Amino acid sequence: MVCKQGDTTGDLVSGKLVGGFGINDVDYVVSVKETIGTLPNGRRRQRVVWSCPYYIKWDRMISRCYNRGFHKKNPTYLGCSVCEEWKYLSKFIEWVDSQPDRDWEGKSLDKDLLVCGNKIYSPTTCVFVDASVNNFITDHGNRRGKYMIGVSFNKNSKNLPYIARCNDPFKRVPAHIGSYPTEQEAHDMWRLYKHKYALELAEVVEDTRIKHTLRTKYYGTSSKL
Repeated sequence: MVCKQGDTTGDLVSGKLVGGFGINDVDYVVSVKETIGTLPNGRRRQRVVWSCPYYIKWDRMISRCYNRGFHKKNPTYLGCSVCEEWKYLSKFIEWVDSQPDRDWEGKSLDKDLLVCGNKIYSPTTCVFVDASVNNFITDHGNRRGKYMIGVSFNKNSKNLPYIARCNDPFKRVPAHIGSYPTEQEAHDMWRLYKHKYALELAEVVEDTRIKHTLRTKYYGTSSKL
């Protein structure tokens, strides 16, 4: 990845912490702006025409951990933090360049696929995942309500009120599994199908760490097909 070197129209390194935490210690411009008009107060109206992709990933990571406004809309990120090493943009860039996946720009920086429940962004816990993997592993715990993952309740069914659904990573839609008399049975069937889909997804990803995690993450259930 080649980023732009010094440019008088860009934002140069300053002593101000990024997001109240990060230090931009690189020696090149991380964004370039162009003037598109003038504001009533005489100041120039500008827009960003280029941003360093490393900086974008780093800045968004910091925002997830330390931006209160972001936490209000995404409370699951409360308590997350960035390791001391990645406080520096240069160190984050070194890690990105060491990754086996060179096509990382359009992917998400994941912190808890490799280490379940992890809340710290660091070189040993993070990996880049594409949209199919990211959507498949996302819990959506803040939206599913009080029931176990993969389970919803049908109040109109007396005998089989618990419905099991599982996200199909290839069709990218929830697949209906079935209806069951107890919440636990519905959840067990969700887990079984989740493992099945995870094995299929593992076959099409390249990163061996992601392959291993997908093959083992959802293994284990008391139910059988």
